[in-house]
Amino acid sequence: MFPTNQGSLRLFQLLGISVWLHWSWGLVAIWALSQRQHLYSSPWWNLAETVGLFTIVLMHEFGHALACRQVGGRADEIVLWPFGGVAYVQAPQRPGAQLWSILAGPLVNVVLIPVFLVLPTLILKSGLAPDSEDFWRWLYVMSAVNVVLLIFNMLPVYPLDGGQTLRSLLWFKLGPIRSLFYASAVGLVGCAGLLVYALVNQSIWATILVLLIGSYCWRAFKAARQAVAEGRG
Repeated sequence: MFPTNQGSLRLFQLLGISVWLHWSWGLVAIWALSQRQHLYSSPWWNLAETVGLFTIVLMHEFGHALACRQVGGRADEIVLWPFGGVAYVQAPQRPGAQLWSILAGPLVNVVLIPVFLVLPTLILKSGLAPDSEDFWRWLYVMSAVNVVLLIFNMLPVYPLDGGQTLRSLLWFKLGPIRSLFYASAVGLVGCAGLLVYALVNQSIWATILVLLIGSYCWRAFKAARQAVAEGRG
């Protein structure tokens, strides 16, 4: 389901973490740029919007990766693709370690909220504020995107951060298998709701995303249910 570095372009390495760009990203970025040309007076601002979006996504994924390392796990790859980013982390099989590795990503978005709130004031006071409606519109979009990403990621839908957070919290009492069973069951209900929302709004993009998330959640649910039935959890 999730992309790998196969067929991806390695962009750079930072703190020992390789960042890859999946081949499909370019195709979808071109389509997205063409759909939002009316928002700005120059297509360069559309490009800046796309770059800003994936910069926020990348910071979020680095949050996951660095937190995983902090608790003794392994994290050395991040892959960017049309639906965001994936940090390939292997946190220790402890609920606390898993929880911190997951929450660190959304916490990056939480920290960015006051940054975006204060930034316009700092720019205006510096006397370097550009006389450009496009700039202020871009800054507003970036702030909104950060909040939307935070809210969406924290929905209790496995394998989104919210669903994985729920699983980690349940893990403290129920163990790794039963926590996955209940978290993925909640996730399937959430996916059904998201699918209805996507269909009602006739959003092909959202529908594809929900189906991808739902397929992963369903596989996790089946694996956990089988393990519970076999007495392994």
